[in-house]
Amino acid sequence: MDIALRLVHDSDLPVFYRQLNDPESLHMAAFTPEDPADRSRFDAHWAHIRSSPGIVVRTVLADGDVVGHASVYGEPGEREVTYWVDRAYWGKGIATAALRGLLAEVSDRPLYARVAADNTGSRRVLERCGFEVSAHATGYAAARGAEIDELVLHLAAS
Repeated sequence: MDIALRLVHDSDLPVFYRQLNDPESLHMAAFTPEDPADRSRFDAHWAHIRSSPGIVVRTVLADGDVVGHASVYGEPGEREVTYWVDRAYWGKGIATAALRGLLAEVSDRPLYARVAADNTGSRRVLERCGFEVSAHATGYAAARGAEIDELVLHLAAS
């Protein structure tokens, strides 16, 4: 499968919105908007992301199809990575390939990531890309309606 990253196009947003509203994906991601079905908030969120010079966001393509997105955001020294891949494509190495591509493009280090402690798939993606668990925390997960355990991972400067 050919995995590529490109700038986000307007036509990608309906795909991202659909992906965000998949119940199983929401549960695994855990830390999501309070109401993912609120389209006006979704649109405002993506308008902010796309207009912020400090955010690097890319659409993830698999064999030319839009399958998700990946980004780096935050202040220097505290920047975080995040990504989302359509559930139909889980377990195929797409998230790992996309994150590796993003890390090659963004040289900022250190970088951080947060993941629900029970999201072993996402943790494996991060570890394959060189991230290491650096802390354990708890946080409110809107998708689960509860405080849950989370892992903080970091990628140090090489």
